[in-house]
Amino acid sequence: MSRFASQSSASANMIVINTPGADLALTNLAYCSSSDLQKFRVPNSNLFLASVPADSFVLSLASHPSVNSGNVGLNSIQRRQAKVSSGDSISLTRFIPPDDFNLALLTVELEFVKKGTKNEQVDAVLLANQLRKRFINQVMTSGQKVIFEYHGNNYTFTVNQAVLEGQEKSTLPERGIITNDTFFVFEANSGSGIKIVNQREAASSNIFRHKEFNLQSLGIGGLSAEFADIFRRAFASRVFPPHVTNKLGIKHVKGMLLFGPPGTGKTLMARQIGKMLNGREPKIVNGPEVLSKFVGETEKNIRDLFADAENDQRTRGDESDLHVIIFDEIDAICKSRGSTRDGTGVHDSIVNQLLTKIDGVESLNNVLLIGMTNRKDMLDEALLRPGRLEVQVEISLPDENGRLQILQIHTNKMKENSFLSPDVNLQELAARTKNYSGAELEGVVKSAVSFALNRQLSMDDLTKPVDEENIKVTMDDFLHALQEIIPAFGASTDDLQRCRLNGMVDCGDRHKHIYQRAVLLVEQVKVSKGSPLVTCLLEGPSGSGKTALAATVGIDSDFPYVKIISAESMIGLHESTKCAQIVKVFEDAYKSPLSIIILDDIERLLEYVAIGPRFSNIISQTLLVLLKRLPPKGKKLLVIGTTSEVSFLDSVGICDAFSVAYHVPTLKTDDAKKVLKQLNVFAEDDVDAAAEALNDITIKKLYMLIEMAAQGEQGGAAEAIYSGQEKIKISHFYDCLQDVVRY
Repeated sequence: MSRFASQSSASANMIVINTPGADLALTNLAYCSSSDLQKFRVPNSNLFLASVPADSFVLSLASHPSVNSGNVGLNSIQRRQAKVSSGDSISLTRFIPPDDFNLALLTVELEFVKKGTKNEQVDAVLLANQLRKRFINQVMTSGQKVIFEYHGNNYTFTVNQAVLEGQEKSTLPERGIITNDTFFVFEANSGSGIKIVNQREAASSNIFRHKEFNLQSLGIGGLSAEFADIFRRAFASRVFPPHVTNKLGIKHVKGMLLFGPPGTGKTLMARQIGKMLNGREPKIVNGPEVLSKFVGETEKNIRDLFADAENDQRTRGDESDLHVIIFDEIDAICKSRGSTRDGTGVHDSIVNQLLTKIDGVESLNNVLLIGMTNRKDMLDEALLRPGRLEVQVEISLPDENGRLQILQIHTNKMKENSFLSPDVNLQELAARTKNYSGAELEGVVKSAVSFALNRQLSMDDLTKPVDEENIKVTMDDFLHALQEIIPAFGASTDDLQRCRLNGMVDCGDRHKHIYQRAVLLVEQVKVSKGSPLVTCLLEGPSGSGKTALAATVGIDSDFPYVKIISAESMIGLHESTKCAQIVKVFEDAYKSPLSIIILDDIERLLEYVAIGPRFSNIISQTLLVLLKRLPPKGKKLLVIGTTSEVSFLDSVGICDAFSVAYHVPTLKTDDAKKVLKQLNVFAEDDVDAAAEALNDITIKKLYMLIEMAAQGEQGGAAEAIYSGQEKIKISHFYDCLQDVVRY
């Protein structure tokens, strides 16, 4: 038989009145006349049950001489739940319980009727006996509220869970009938003033507000594994009652550190952890705001953060609430001791004060400190040992599945309200948004919405009413948004495109061979388990196309992180600043699963000058270390270097740091002929002569020469030549060649 009652057609419309007496209001019974009572008798029993409209809960009825026929007396809690007032009409339907309707377990949350400063200790065993005796044979439904009296105090309990004997969990409303064997589990909110004792059988404490976690509903996407880690390390021990952890002889975890690139969801996760916990409202500290200009005031601010937790532990001991303190940008105040040279030593005292508070002589067991930073390397080591910020979770860039979850969270509302066009493929967007952080994905959604909204606006008349039915966010809007929102840890596509303004042309077998070998190296990095780091040096004369070749390999690789390090972005910087910038690019690459770094013009990065010779030893040592340093587990890196001074790099040992080196040659006559044929700017008869003149020239110079010659002797001929209407005159080409070639 179903979990719902089988209901007969016996029903009656009755007028609601108040319960006949104040003491009767505490019985949870509804009162009617003896004649009306018979309508609700359960066949073959002495039970009288009726369900209210919408089947939200079931009333147990009894007769009372002062209640007239056609009336039903309900207490205030019952009226509130049935959504009726005194004098209203209510339709009651006879309720016939199905088979197997006995309750095995009833989990209820206790509250005082009059909330105030009252504190009471409740014995779970005694209270359970009293409730079984008082409410036997009454039907309880999940979510139902019941008022009762116990030891002179009026309480209400709310049914949180109702489990039937031998019944699996059902999607229908949880309900059943109380018997002598029903087991009660009591819960009480920490702020209710009710302390439940002698309840060992209840294997959980009420540290969390909700019974189960749904990360998606909390707005957290792509962090399931990290969240599982945090839960196991920081909260699993807190879910059990204090006597269990005492028997195990362990202390709770007091601190965790969330670190990772900006925008990956560290602050969001800390905020949501604070919301889920049932303790006090979390204290949120933005790093620098604890600093004060007065001597000793900063340390006092730190002590004040822990004052409430200390008082709570002193008065309530193990029953104390959990106090969560969230430090955003913890690196601002917990720098490594001795690293700052400000003369006041204030940063060192902050670290000392924090260390003693978290895990000093009088350490607290009711505190959870959550620190967040994207510069873990700046934190003091003592802060990271077990007993302090011992749970260190890296919140890294989301994978494809994580990106899909994040996009679903941010598009959920517009999907529900039919603003999302059916052609939007979130799976495809997740695949396209490699190395996008959570914040950048939110930016993509906002940008796409802005395109959709802009279509509905007329710039000529901004007061024109908007038809919101026509607002549709399409796949094209998302694709435009991807062009607009560039990930911080993505490929520098614009920089790479600038390195090959003329694209790639077929300029001989040697160039083709080098490109193919470089593509094989990309493949090796992708699939090989034994070589997470591959380095390749392209050397050859200046202008031979090394950077363009490296940039093409980077673009064609489809790696999520491709960055170019060139001297042009470091003009005038000090050696140590340059080193820091180079190291940062490598550190960022270690956060991505697949990366390519192009070291363009290494001799320029090293500030090499032939006279002297002079170069920067600091930068050369930095490059030597980075070229041999293996990326972290699971990350793979290809480094491509380019140089025109291979003999110099050989002398300082940098050539040996590269796994393979390829010589990119100048163009021979046959190679130049191939390029000229593709450009189609010479008459058929002049191609051989022009190619002969271009023997042993670099590809960059060839393009410059063609550009000069295409202007014509008087200028203004370029358009006609490139459109194929005219050809370059060979005599003018020779004149230009004299200007370009040095003898």
